[in-house]
Formats: sequence, structure tokens, C-alpha cells
Amino acid sequence: MAQDLYIGLMSGTSLDGIDGVLLDWGGTTPRLLASHSLPMPAALRTTLLALQASAADELHASALAANALSECYATVVHELLRQSALPASAIAAVGNHGQTIRHRPELGYTLQIGNHALLAELTGITVVGDFRSRDIAAGGQGAPLVPAFHQALFAMPGLDRAVVNIGGFANLSWLGADGSVSGWDTGPGNVLLDFWIQRSQGHTHDESGRWAASGKVITGLLEHWLADPYFRQAPPKSTGRDYFNPDWLLATPAIGTAAPEDVQATLSMLTARSIATELARKGRADTAYVCGGGALNQTLLGDLAKCLPDSRIATSAELGVDPQWVEAYAFAWLARNCLEQRPASLPAVTGARGPRILGAIWRA
Repeated sequence: MAQDLYIGLMSGTSLDGIDGVLLDWGGTTPRLLASHSLPMPAALRTTLLALQASAADELHASALAANALSECYATVVHELLRQSALPASAIAAVGNHGQTIRHRPELGYTLQIGNHALLAELTGITVVGDFRSRDIAAGGQGAPLVPAFHQALFAMPGLDRAVVNIGGFANLSWLGADGSVSGWDTGPGNVLLDFWIQRSQGHTHDESGRWAASGKVITGLLEHWLADPYFRQAPPKSTGRDYFNPDWLLATPAIGTAAPEDVQATLSMLTARSIATELARKGRADTAYVCGGGALNQTLLGDLAKCLPDSRIATSAELGVDPQWVEAYAFAWLARNCLEQRPASLPAVTGARGPRILGAIWRA
């Protein structure tokens, strides 16, 4: 009989890789038994990027990409089982977010690809996926999903805490001292930074923000970007590559004459300023805990500290969870809630008509 062991898988909008964790939920807090990160294969990354926009025969390309992704997901699962010396039969379920290729809640849909049936076949483990669509069907944004998990794991009575997840896009969770919770997408995280350095330098990402640190923030350019209507929109709200993408960035004439490193520095500050501005809707957090890939970007953390001078900036490692694994933890938690038939959505976050049980189940 399966124990209280769950695997969480996350491949985010940065498309840099697939993160997986194996957790034991038998105690009061989850215990990490194994973790693994698999770099996204270059050819698959190219395909997934192309799927962000309409193209010829995209249904065929999407189906093949979903199969290839599931083979990668299975590789991560098998590595977690190897590390922990556990059989597949010991795992209750795999919670798999899938890869977002469209997110249009204003049109009533979101799409995360991944062949969950194939993953169940390849691993012999029950798979829980498709976490966002039920919330959207109930009138919500379907995102962000993690504030409920952040509340469950990180909230502390009597303290106002902010948890800031910086992946391809950034979102925040406000964990109020009074037990309240809210959250929404703040805007771009690493997505534009990654695009700009790849276009300018040929690198997939700006290691620790060193290239951004070599440039200077262009104030006029920053203010132009911050004037975008998304940053003025009140929550609940969510966003993705459908909105903030290379076309959005390259539509700014000023970047054609600016030094590339100055554009990178300005993009870093855009991420930090947009997070700080959104956080100001709630007040001052005692501490802002950063997780996701952005927690490794020292320049971005420094920019965030400049924009939040009255809050301490730390990472989720201080709360006992490595920043890289927080979202994978969340999808293991969501899978557990689904199997146990517990609602895991927060209408105050997404705007849905009420709490819903999230996820669909593919039995092993």
C-alpha cells in the first residue's frame, strides 16, 4: 500500500529544466527524501518556445512535445526513486504541473502540455495533473496556485510575510499576521532577462546577474515599461508569455540605441520594481522570502533590496526549503490534496467563485 510519499514535478516558463522532489508527508512538515533537476533538452526547449505562438501544424507539434516532455518527467521520477532506493509502489502519486504554452484566463482557458497517461505508464505511479483548469472554469485566473501552499508551509501568526517566487514570471504571496493570504502575478521575472542575454550574448541566462551588474539602469526606459497597463491592474491577475514576450520588449524603440548591458540592468530593475510596487498594495512585510531561479541572481536580489528598504530580503532556505525546489514541493502538495479530496484553491487569490479541488487523476 502506498505510503504518504509524493513526487512533485515542475517545468516552468523559463524552460531551463525540470525540477523534481520526493517528499514524505508523514510528519507535521514535509521531509525531503530526494531531489533532482534535469536540464531541458535544447531541441525540446526550441520546440516549446515555438509553441508559445500560433504556427502551422501546432497541434501535431504540441502532441509530440508532450510525449517528449513526459519521457523527461519519467527520467526525473526514476532518478528520485533511485536516490531514495524506493519502488514505484511506495509512491502515492506524482503531481505534475506540465509545461504552460498558453495562459488566457480572460478567454476561459489555460494549457499546460504533458502526456500524463504516458507518464503513468512509464513510471507505474498515479499521476495528478491539470491543476489550473478547474479554477478557471469557476471564473478564476487559474494562477498563481502556490499561495495556498505558501500559507500551509510558511505562514507565521503575528508576522506579515511575503513569499516572492521569481521564475520566468514573478508572483507574490502575502501571508498576513492575521492569518489572511493573498497573491497574484507581479509581471516578468527572468523571462525577458533570459531572452535579452540570449539575443545579445548567446547565453541561456545571466549567471548570478553578472552581466546586468555591468550595466546601468536607464530611468526613462524603466518608467516607460512600468507604465504598461498590467502593472496598474488590480488583482486578481495573472500573466505569461502570451503578454510579456520578445515582441513586447522589442516594441520599445529606445532599446535599439542603448548599450545591451544597460538594457539588461534595466530589465533586472523592472522585475524588482514591479514586485515592490505590487507588494506595496499590502503594506510592509517583515521579511520577503525569495524562491525560484531568481533567488540565485544576486543582482536581482540587490535590486529588490533597494526597492524594499524597509523589508529584510532572504530566501526560502531560511524557512527550510531550498529556493529551487519550492514549486516542485507545491505540486506534490497539490497532488496530495487532490487525492484526499481537499480543496486547494484560494478564491481570494484567483477570483474564482469558491474553493475547488484542483487536478485530474491518471491512475497507475
